[in-house]
Amino acid sequence: METNFNVTAQAELRKLVAYQRVATALAHPNIAFIKYWGNQDDRLRLPANPSLSMNLGCLYTLTTVSFDDGLSSDLLLINEVPIYGAALARVSAMLNWVREKANLTTAAKIESVSNFPIGSGIASSAAAFAALSVASSAAAGLDLSEAAVSQLARRGSGSASRSVPTGYSEWVMGDDETSVARSLAPPEFWDLRDIIVVVNQEHKAVGSTGGHALAKTSSLQAARLVGAINRFQLCRESLLARDLATMGPIIEEDAIIMHAVMMSSHPPIYYWDATTMMIIQAVQQWRREGLPVYFTIDAGPNVHLICEAKDAETVMVQARQLPNIESVMSSDVGGPAMLID
Repeated sequence: METNFNVTAQAELRKLVAYQRVATALAHPNIAFIKYWGNQDDRLRLPANPSLSMNLGCLYTLTTVSFDDGLSSDLLLINEVPIYGAALARVSAMLNWVREKANLTTAAKIESVSNFPIGSGIASSAAAFAALSVASSAAAGLDLSEAAVSQLARRGSGSASRSVPTGYSEWVMGDDETSVARSLAPPEFWDLRDIIVVVNQEHKAVGSTGGHALAKTSSLQAARLVGAINRFQLCRESLLARDLATMGPIIEEDAIIMHAVMMSSHPPIYYWDATTMMIIQAVQQWRREGLPVYFTIDAGPNVHLICEAKDAETVMVQARQLPNIESVMSSDVGGPAMLID
């Protein structure tokens, strides 16, 4: 979905929606090159290590927040389906922070739609809470800085903090005020592609929030955190140098180590299946044949293939020939979370 970001236009939109108490925002999911897994503080979602990601420009979530005096409680619809229970409580908790800051007591209707599978390891919560943060704060009349919006998004979903800035983002460690994401480079800095091989788009049995809480039960987590600092710095340097040959092995190693922590947690979490492993082996074979593509995997079975734009069509063709997959999607680098008219 094509969008244009203009600071002046965003400021004018904020003024308009503050009067109407209704706002719509768009945000992209992101794929982490250096993963976020485990918290220093589960309630505030303060990460145990820094992380690095790329927004996915062809995938998006649209969220409309309407503060309505006629509602007795918050109403949440995702892809037109009413949602209750823990998911609604998580959204209401974020809105309560917004309401407190804006001196509001009004309930809200939240309508969210996405153009990609949700709950299957494609960072749907990142896009959803980034869009919710922008829309809810604007509808409540708050004029928040990008850092404050990233902080708000982080409280709903840690990885959502990275979907607020544009392009390539880094999310730093810190306290509630300082642990926010910022843009490392804009989308046009490096024309990478993420070819997403969808193995299974069903909701995963263990969500990321539950998985983060289990991370510390793995005997491998402490070692992962020590190495993550070095991998973060090396990945950051190679990204800024636009050096995929150096960055690729780092992002693969980081993904494998994260999943090793998941598999050795108590109880263990197994997101991979046989098709996931088959895709990993296929990517390794393609590289041996001269195709520069690298894999990474978030909390789910689906595999993200990272390559430069010039190789994207070849990777797409190869990926579509793989057996036992549901679909293949392609995305370029995305912009920031923003209000839309």
